Amino acid sequence: MKMLRFRSSSIKSLSQEIKCTIRLLDDTELPCIIQRDTKGQFLIDHICNHFSLLEKDYFGIRYVDPEKQRHWLEPNKSVVKQMKSQPPYTMCFRVKFYPSEPVKVKEELTRYLLYLQIKRDIFHGRLLCSLSDAACLGAHTLQAELGDYEPDEHPEGYVSEIKLFPKQTQKLERKMGQIHKNELRGQTAAVAELNLLQKARTLETYGVDPHPCKDSSGATAFIGFTATGFVVFQGTKRIHLLRWSDVNKLKFDGKIFCVHGVQKEMKIVLTYHTSTPAACKHLWKCGVENQAFYKYAKSSQIKTVSSSNIFFKGRRFRFSGRVAKEVIEASTKIQRTPPEVHRTTLAQSRSYCSLSKQLITNVKSTESCLPSPNESEEQSAMDGGELKLNDQSIPEEEKEKEPQSESGERDESKCENKEENSEEDLTISELVYNPSASVLPTPVEDGGIDLLFNSHPLGNQRDEGGLYDEFDAAETALLIAEEEGLKEVKRVLTRSFELLTSNRHLNALAKSFVKLLLVGLGLMLFAFPLLLVLLESDIDASFLREIRQTPEFEQFHYEYYCPLRQWLACKIHYILDKLGSS
Repeated sequence: MKMLRFRSSSIKSLSQEIKCTIRLLDDTELPCIIQRDTKGQFLIDHICNHFSLLEKDYFGIRYVDPEKQRHWLEPNKSVVKQMKSQPPYTMCFRVKFYPSEPVKVKEELTRYLLYLQIKRDIFHGRLLCSLSDAACLGAHTLQAELGDYEPDEHPEGYVSEIKLFPKQTQKLERKMGQIHKNELRGQTAAVAELNLLQKARTLETYGVDPHPCKDSSGATAFIGFTATGFVVFQGTKRIHLLRWSDVNKLKFDGKIFCVHGVQKEMKIVLTYHTSTPAACKHLWKCGVENQAFYKYAKSSQIKTVSSSNIFFKGRRFRFSGRVAKEVIEASTKIQRTPPEVHRTTLAQSRSYCSLSKQLITNVKSTESCLPSPNESEEQSAMDGGELKLNDQSIPEEEKEKEPQSESGERDESKCENKEENSEEDLTISELVYNPSASVLPTPVEDGGIDLLFNSHPLGNQRDEGGLYDEFDAAETALLIAEEEGLKEVKRVLTRSFELLTSNRHLNALAKSFVKLLLVGLGLMLFAFPLLLVLLESDIDASFLREIRQTPEFEQFHYEYYCPLRQWLACKIHYILDKLGSS
């Protein structure tokens, strides 16, 4: 396959070519060469041009950083700056936003790519369903891949040779074969794929990319975002569903992720803990993007959001691209001859042949490949006719946890395939995942604090000559002890003063603190009038208007400044009324 070279107008970067490989949904690889200043949008356009894909807003490029944290490639930023690793780069082309109504996707090519993603979700246990639903999905996959059932071409047990589910029982295979044989005859591949999409969209976990976390009680949960809203799963049960219209704000701070919303006309705040700050940030960005894509009618309505409610603190992020309603509207205007769809059969797909044959033979190698919980997917199991979402974490397919070097690619591929086909459960270890690790107090060492006063007892030397001499000796001893004590205090204070005045580091620290204090006072003297101008004046200068329109300033103005001003006004009026009445 011929590599595409992206050129830019930057003379500096013309000689800095970087190889990268993009893994597609059918497990084929698309190589290309980019430059250091190539942005993510060029790669997305390159893949879409490769497929001749017009409805490209549903898709994105995913990569994994050196810390094994997954990310979506941002189209308006440099690829090299986002990867944070050494080339050659490996990335994955995946569905980022699942359409709420697949029937409104106009082109067969787009529906086929969505079908490939759903097939991956089924195989890796992300799409949970009952036995009957699983049989229906599997039968439509057989119809799309193999065509009509023919006794000569499909002997007994042909379903068992095809790996479609993570744990495929004989009962499930029998039901799949019956439906494929008796109910789907005559359906073309395109019709079978659309019917599978229509069936998948009715399931609760359709479009859910699960993010493992822990709630306030320490129980493991999985957070996801769908076309409907924000969802939380524990086991196979969906415990929370907040529609996008009821989600007011998504925030994160370190490892803590918060959702502010409304449920049954009451304000609620849902708090969860992730394994790392990077996982929490990724979770927050996914939530912001999904809310923007599904909630708004036009992309012009989307504003820049902040991760915190503290004035000028936190990370800012803005969704770029078209929203779901704009994508559907643009699809209706497509007028061209549909491009040819090159389908990959089950026999050619590595996901369903090579992966199903690899088993874990070394527990130690499995543990070494175990990723962080933020990049893990839920382990699905077929037990009693139901796929279960366990409180366990397995990594996403090897295709979505790409290495950053050729040697690492081979090692990670083996680890991923072994993990996905293991019959053993991979649990989230408390040693690895501990969002609320306790901090022990600093111990105090024995003898760490010296006494300021040292006692110098004097022996009471009695004078056998008389009582007066004994009393005089005792009084003299008391006076001497007091004098010695005063001398000791004076000596300690003198040493302390000499230590302070002779220590250059402490002097430099004191000078730095004074300078910092003076600079802070100077900034306050400058910033306070400017803040008053921004908050109280009607001056419509361009730079002032830009500051007033930022979400952080608006939040500060309405949530902090206005209540404070109202409180001060009430206090002043109260005092004036009291003085006037007296």
